[in-house]
Amino acid sequence: MTYDRCVDAGKPEALFGLVERQPRLSDKVASMMLETILSRRLRPGDRLPSERELGEQFGVSRTVIREAVRALVAKGVIEVRSGSGLRVAAVEASAVRESLSLFLHGATLDYEKVHEVRKMLEVHIAGVAAERATPDDLTKLTAACEAMEAVIDDVEEASLRDLEFHRVIARATHNELYLILMDSIGESLIEVRRENLGGGSADDTVRLHRRILERIVAHDVDAARAAMSDHLDHVEEVWHSHHQPA
Repeated sequence: MTYDRCVDAGKPEALFGLVERQPRLSDKVASMMLETILSRRLRPGDRLPSERELGEQFGVSRTVIREAVRALVAKGVIEVRSGSGLRVAAVEASAVRESLSLFLHGATLDYEKVHEVRKMLEVHIAGVAAERATPDDLTKLTAACEAMEAVIDDVEEASLRDLEFHRVIARATHNELYLILMDSIGESLIEVRRENLGGGSADDTVRLHRRILERIVAHDVDAARAAMSDHLDHVEEVWHSHHQPA
């Protein structure tokens, strides 16, 4: 029997499937090292065995270990310290924010997707802030609200003050993870703030911020969540009104 059938504009029908490529040995080693770190068997600052010792433990050459270490250093997981060898890196919050921000800048995400995450996050944050805010938090939040109102005619400055108002709310939760997550998407939404404030929503934004502030000051969790939800619905509505198809 001869193989002479042709499909797809002259291409012969494939008899064999593609061979699945196996990960490189150095990638396997890097993955195993990362798993150990993530399992908290190694903590930030802990010293790792030498390249020779790692090679013996994994049963691979020092060249493979160097490649694996190089990959983990590039990810910020391991750092090489002069005189003390390899250590588990302490990942700073700023690095997490920057990585997520860079992803958002490079990704082609629709506004709706980013706004959906923002609303899920910030509505919850407003409720937590209403529950946990201290008198000092409330003083700072009031000051942030008034600072935006004072520059409301300056779109650029008001946009930055708008962002800071929401950041102060996140700080009032006393959970640093909320601020990290908020900051990761906050920069990507600064243009939304500029367009909305410059497009006639400044007075409404001030009014809605005041409502959020009042509900948090009153420690009314449900009302704070509702006020933030109303505010973000308004943000989305104004944004879409500026981007209607011609």
